[in-house]
Amino acid sequence: MTLKKRPLKKAPNKKEPAEREVSAGGIVFKRKGTKVWIAMMQDPYGKWAFPKGHVEGDEAVEEAAARETLEELGLEQVRLLEELGKIDIWFRDRYQKKGKLIHKDIHYFLFETPGNANLHPDPQEHVLAAKWVPMAGLLKESSYPDMVPVLRRALTHLRALGKSSS
Repeated sequence: MTLKKRPLKKAPNKKEPAEREVSAGGIVFKRKGTKVWIAMMQDPYGKWAFPKGHVEGDEAVEEAAARETLEELGLEQVRLLEELGKIDIWFRDRYQKKGKLIHKDIHYFLFETPGNANLHPDPQEHVLAAKWVPMAGLLKESSYPDMVPVLRRALTHLRALGKSSS
């Protein structure tokens, strides 16, 4: 399911080749009492986002999403609950390919972690900070508009989980 494109500030030159990439990431939550908390991380741009990274070798997108989520947030375990969809973005790489135009598909998944889990963001993974936010504040806290459809789907699933556990 493709959800939304995020345009570059300046349209790419149609003759300029773009490199295709596939990444995967996670929206992670924990239940603490009757409350649901969602993990967010501050990315290298200083914006509040969610863990994601490249799919490696013959790794499945679900495996890549779990691995990246564990690495970037410093969590010990996550449990896959649902696929949340894919976003399609264009950007200029600033780390490995220095200015190269990238067209990336990012697959997102919903994960649960134990209620006593703590976040230990990894600066080596380009994560400046991490925090737990209440479910009700998720859309307000997220810095990227292209994530709204993914986050709404996560919230719908979390609300359904809440009703089924009552």
